[in-house]
Amino acid sequence: MKEVPAKSGPKPAPKFKNRRRFARELALQGIYQWCLTASEASVIEAQLRSASFFAKVDEGFFSDLLHGVIKHSVELEQKVAPYLDRTIQELSPVELSILLLSTYELIYHPNIPYRPIINEAIELAKTFGGTDGHKYINGVMDKLATQLRSAEVTLHAKRTVKIH
Repeated sequence: MKEVPAKSGPKPAPKFKNRRRFARELALQGIYQWCLTASEASVIEAQLRSASFFAKVDEGFFSDLLHGVIKHSVELEQKVAPYLDRTIQELSPVELSILLLSTYELIYHPNIPYRPIINEAIELAKTFGGTDGHKYINGVMDKLATQLRSAEVTLHAKRTVKIH
């Protein structure tokens, strides 16, 4: 049998991104901008709406994420802080933005299962964050999901055990 050499390097980006993925990416960019400049959400949103790929974005979801995270930022930081190994101020603006965005989804979008929220956070960290930042995001989000969505996490764990 002929051995096939393992491919090295990063995985190619998926060819298809859904409208919510684009909305998260654009909202993340807006939250990042807000973290750095403290600009008004409406000003940031207007700038981002001029992006060339905005037509691919779920507009309502994008707007809700951007405005919701900014409006509830103090509450979201309080939810995240106990699970960090450093202070909020020591996080990179990208890590902070991803954590705020994902925590907002866990709290204010109960219709979205927690696992896709965490997976999206990891993908955002891989795309926009530093080396291994996705591992940090994954660890924090797993702990947050256990606190914020305990019944859902427990149910998922029971289903996983039954399958194996």
